Amino acid sequence: MNARRQFLQFSGAAVIGAAAGIASPIGDPAAAAAVPNSADIGFCTDMTTHHLQALVMCQRVLGRDTGDPVQAAATEVLTNQAMEVGQMRAWLADWGESTAEPEIVMAWMGMNDGAGMPQALMPGLASDEELQKLSLATGLDQGRMWLELMRAHHLSGAAMAEAAAGLAGSDKVRRLAAAQAAVQTYEISQYDLLLATTYR
Repeated sequence: MNARRQFLQFSGAAVIGAAAGIASPIGDPAAAAAVPNSADIGFCTDMTTHHLQALVMCQRVLGRDTGDPVQAAATEVLTNQAMEVGQMRAWLADWGESTAEPEIVMAWMGMNDGAGMPQALMPGLASDEELQKLSLATGLDQGRMWLELMRAHHLSGAAMAEAAAGLAGSDKVRRLAAAQAAVQTYEISQYDLLLATTYR
């Protein structure tokens, strides 16, 4: 559980825009016709769960006095990951798979010799205590805490996305996973910069 200047005007928007272009061809008949394997299904299920906590963390700081860089970063994460949750849930529904929160995660990527782990132990997820502290913090302290928690969250998210980019059977899932890994890795570098300067 504990595996845990302005936002450079989010020049990462270029990375995110490129990623959206990579991940967007939902209407491609060939991609739509691909039969998903266990990695496609497991990744979309698990990353949806992972993203949902990121949305919670963003909602807890937006509109607060954290400073403009964190407000910009949280808005970016909320916008992109909410869109991706909708995309992954739509794919799961198209495949006739459940969109419910899983009890066991990461089995599809070989975690624990393929046995996976309980959802509550998923790497990168903040604990209930950490989420409560985030809600109660104020000012730059809250901004720093959000950056630290989201950094840990992104580290595990990027690792999961990199695994899916190699294991998924569907082109559209591989494209989305590669884009997520690129965007989250970029955002980690920006969080590191902010933690070394404004929020140190």
